[in-house]
Amino acid sequence: MRLNPDRGPRRGLLAACAAALALVALPNLAVAAPIVQASGAWIRWLPAGLPAGGYVTLRNTSARPVELIGADSPDYGNAMLHQSMSKGGMSEMLHVEQVLIPAHGSVAFKPGSYHIMLMQPKNDVKPGDNVPITLKFAGGMTLRVDFEVRKADATGPAGMTGKGMKGMAHQP
Repeated sequence: MRLNPDRGPRRGLLAACAAALALVALPNLAVAAPIVQASGAWIRWLPAGLPAGGYVTLRNTSARPVELIGADSPDYGNAMLHQSMSKGGMSEMLHVEQVLIPAHGSVAFKPGSYHIMLMQPKNDVKPGDNVPITLKFAGGMTLRVDFEVRKADATGPAGMTGKGMKGMAHQP
């Protein structure tokens, strides 16, 4: 009598090994897929330790909306999400708890709109420096981005190429 190699305990063992390998590989593949990308990151520097504004464009590559819920930096004691708005000809700045980045969409943090308010500098931050800021998203996702510090009269980052592209956020 001849045994068929495609049947029996060996086949079951091979199937179990393949399933185990797939389970180990799948979480690693999910982590590798970028969710949020940052570009054009810059900070408008102000003298005498005055609060600075951080600006960046965030692009969500996923099929689900993503919520930015906070930021922090080792170079500043406090970082908060803010939005500038005009009401009745008056400009005001409001603290916001979150910024929704739509599925397959983007949100631009720019002067006169959303920005990261950076307060209490911990060291001598000056134009030409790069400041790391970690953006925090709902669900535990984070994104570390290098922001280029620009002079007070700047309107955007120099060149807009490659600045702030230090990393991409991934699902935890």
